[in-house]
Amino acid sequence: MAHTVLLVVHIVSGTAGLALGPFAMRQDGLRFARGERTTGRLTSIYLAVVVVVCVSATGLVIDSRPDLWWLVPVAALTVGLVVLAVESARRRFAGWTHGYVHGMGGSYIAQVTALVVVALVVDGPVRGVAELVPWLAPTAVGTVLIEVWRRRFFPAAAEPSRR
Repeated sequence: MAHTVLLVVHIVSGTAGLALGPFAMRQDGLRFARGERTTGRLTSIYLAVVVVVCVSATGLVIDSRPDLWWLVPVAALTVGLVVLAVESARRRFAGWTHGYVHGMGGSYIAQVTALVVVALVVDGPVRGVAELVPWLAPTAVGTVLIEVWRRRFFPAAAEPSRR
């Protein structure tokens, strides 16, 4: 019963994170374009959802799949990426747009990778060396998209703030 509850929480929060991420990033982009220096409410909710996803993933590893122990630090790093994004926007250090965009984008890539790997490798048909594709493709595609996003939507913000 506890496993089922944990699994449902993980699936629901993971779905919420995947749905919310792009809207949070868009809201922040609009805020930054208006000169605001912090992330928005959607990003705060996104961070909370990512924490729930990562805590529930840790619980599932402990409960059912201790052989996947190495996913626990990956989960912690995923939360850290969102924190990097929030703090980069708030502190506006030199290169803050890299911290923001790669933090938010990286956390989103981690969630997409988890979904694809569970669907295709853990519970799916992909086996052998082909397993590398679901593990690596989201990062390969996502990293390029993140950098295009940063250069296109944050050109003026790329310079460190003097405020």
